[in-house]
Amino acid sequence: MRLRIAENRAASKYSRRELIQRVIWAAVQPLFRLSPRLCYGWRRLLLCLMGAQIGRDVQIHPSVRIFLPSLLTIEAEAAVAEDVRLYNLGPLHIGAQATISQGAHLCGGTHDHSDPALPLIRSPITIGAACWICADAFVGPGVVVGEGAVVAARAVVVRDIPAWQVAAGSPARAVGHRQLKPAAAR
Repeated sequence: MRLRIAENRAASKYSRRELIQRVIWAAVQPLFRLSPRLCYGWRRLLLCLMGAQIGRDVQIHPSVRIFLPSLLTIEAEAAVAEDVRLYNLGPLHIGAQATISQGAHLCGGTHDHSDPALPLIRSPITIGAACWICADAFVGPGVVVGEGAVVAARAVVVRDIPAWQVAAGSPARAVGHRQLKPAAAR
C-alpha cells in the first residue's frame, strides 16, 4: 500500500480564521522575537492582541516559538524560558506558577499513521499549576501533566502524568513523588 501524500497536502487543516491569524502572527513575530529579554509585558501584550489569554506576571522569553497564540492560555506567574517550542495546534493551557524550562517542546499535533493520507490530528495539552517541565523535555499531543508534577530533563511524555509525580525517561514514567518543603525548612 502507498501513502496518499497529495491527499494530505490538499486537505484543509486550518479554518480561514486560523489561516488569517497565522499570517498576522508571522508579521507580528519580529516585534516579539526582537524585543529585549526583560520586556515581558510587551510580549504579553502582543500575545493578548493575537488572542492568547495571558495572566499577570507571566514571563515569556523572546526566543519562545508559538504556533498559534489564539489557542494559548498561560495563567498568572508562569514562566516560559529560552528556546521553548509551543507547537500548539490544539489548545495549550499552562497553569499558574508553572515553569517551562529552556528547550522544552510542547507538541499538540501528530498524524494518524494508520491512514494512508496521514491526516493531521490537533490535540490539546494541559500543564497543571506549579508544574516544572525541565530542560529539553518533550510533551506530546493530548497529554495532561497534573498539578505540581515535574517532568525531568529530556523526558519524553506521551501519557498523562499524575499530580505531584516526578517523571523521567523515554517514554517518561513516574520515578518519585514531589513534596514541597515548608518555607521555614529552607
